[in-house]
Amino acid sequence: MAFTKFGLSHAILNGVRAMGYVEPTPIQLRAIPLILEGRDVIGSAQTGTGKTAAFGLPILSKLGSHQPQPRLLVLEPTRELAAQVETALRDFARFTDLRIAVVFGGVGYGRQREALAQGVDVVVATPGRLLDLMQQNVCRLDHIQYLVLDEADRMLDMGFLPDVRRIVQKCPRERHTSLFSATIPPEIETLIRWAMKDPQTVEIGARRTPAETVKHVIYPVSDSQKTDLLLELLKRVNYDSVIVFCRTKHGADRVAHLLKRNNHAVAVLHSNRTQREREQALRGFRDGRYEVLVATDIAARGLDIADVSHVINYDVPQHPEDYIHRIGRTGRMEASGDAFTLMVAEDARHVQAIERFINQKIPRVKLENFDYRYTALFEQGKPGQPGGEVRRITGARIRGGYYFGPARRKR
Repeated sequence: MAFTKFGLSHAILNGVRAMGYVEPTPIQLRAIPLILEGRDVIGSAQTGTGKTAAFGLPILSKLGSHQPQPRLLVLEPTRELAAQVETALRDFARFTDLRIAVVFGGVGYGRQREALAQGVDVVVATPGRLLDLMQQNVCRLDHIQYLVLDEADRMLDMGFLPDVRRIVQKCPRERHTSLFSATIPPEIETLIRWAMKDPQTVEIGARRTPAETVKHVIYPVSDSQKTDLLLELLKRVNYDSVIVFCRTKHGADRVAHLLKRNNHAVAVLHSNRTQREREQALRGFRDGRYEVLVATDIAARGLDIADVSHVINYDVPQHPEDYIHRIGRTGRMEASGDAFTLMVAEDARHVQAIERFINQKIPRVKLENFDYRYTALFEQGKPGQPGGEVRRITGARIRGGYYFGPARRKR
């Protein structure tokens, strides 16, 4: 089915063509008609499936031409996501006269106040900064017709739900509401019942299933050899670009410093970096100036970074949902990708929780010709021991034939 079949406005269709979109993704195919009909929508889909277009195209189409007050409000949990969604909406609306503003913390108020004062149709915002601007009477929500709560479970995790409720209360009761969330915990169900009217659920794929195009394995290793194994993997892997996930900001800085010392072009992304530093890191990684992005879970959800060939979990995530989001940075839009996880002994229960969550066993792999020190994790590969088999996997994604799939070109 082509985008022309939905009944979108000509201006928005021109934006779609300029973006190079040909056929809608499954979530777009199901969500766009519902939103055009005026139905509230709950959207759940694997990351990288095009949900920004799923809500952006129909809403922008219905907004029509410019009016001097905000009519669409999109709430995002992080600055990066807010900036990314604003960019996408601008691209979709490039052939209209609609005005779009983004507001988030970590930067000065001046430009944001100025943009809102000039009159905008769309506001993309993080909750904290939006509440600040509302309290300063810089931004009013009296004319909001469309409300989008994006990455709702992430906003819950970050403690934003009370702020979200305060914002929703300031919006007109007669409005269209869309909510997108990878998981629907009880707190989100309560929010849905309170904020939405007879919503239709669009669920594409199992919420707990990693993208089928991602091949993922676990590398058991002693804690003292984690950095050595990481360096050896990067030496042998034929990659386009790699995101290395760490549990803490300090850990991310330490790993980035190690990789830089070993002549890798590295960018760092975590919440202690300034907004300018974070934008420079993402831009440089997207442009290919950096081959490795070392990040905390701030980069795990929603960021649109194309052509990430590999994700490496230097630290095992403590929450199973975060594993899904991390490895979802690769294998986007049905492309293939690889996800490696370095596992030390203290990670065993977290790995077991991940495997229960995704209802599948992740293969354990030993890297050939790597001088391993003993770890009790290797006992799991012996007959009669729990934890699955530690084995050699043949193929060509790692030089020397230790992993599977076709070889990738390295920049």
